[in-house]
Amino acid sequence: MGIAVRDEGSKVTSNINVTPMVDVMLVLLIIFMVITPMLQNKVNVDLAKADNPTSMPDADKEDAIVVAVTRDGKVYLGQNITTDDQLGPKVRDMLTDKPGKEIFVRADARAQFRAVEDAIDAVRTAGVDKVGLLIQKREAGSTGGVI
Repeated sequence: MGIAVRDEGSKVTSNINVTPMVDVMLVLLIIFMVITPMLQNKVNVDLAKADNPTSMPDADKEDAIVVAVTRDGKVYLGQNITTDDQLGPKVRDMLTDKPGKEIFVRADARAQFRAVEDAIDAVRTAGVDKVGLLIQKREAGSTGGVI
């Protein structure tokens, strides 16, 4: 009688199967690539509405310089809050390497006209010739309070 030796331990592989992990990582990568352009870091303002606005595709570019005026009169250059006194020099510094660039102004529909005018004046005194006012297209069928 002999002793039966079983050799089942040699059949077990100790390698980690990384294929499911790679699949999950690729799905997450695709999700982040799709969602990232949708995340726009802008100051929230309710833009004025118009029937036939002019399209300004340059305002959506990453290097666009956007000045926002909120309902309570605060002025933002990009995401940073600023004052009218600081706005002109900051814009001038941003445009040192980009002459002739257009500045876009996003003003709240209920913002005081004086605050918007002061922001535009500060940008114009910085040497900017092109200023674009951003508005929204009025939805079809809504009068927007106008009779």
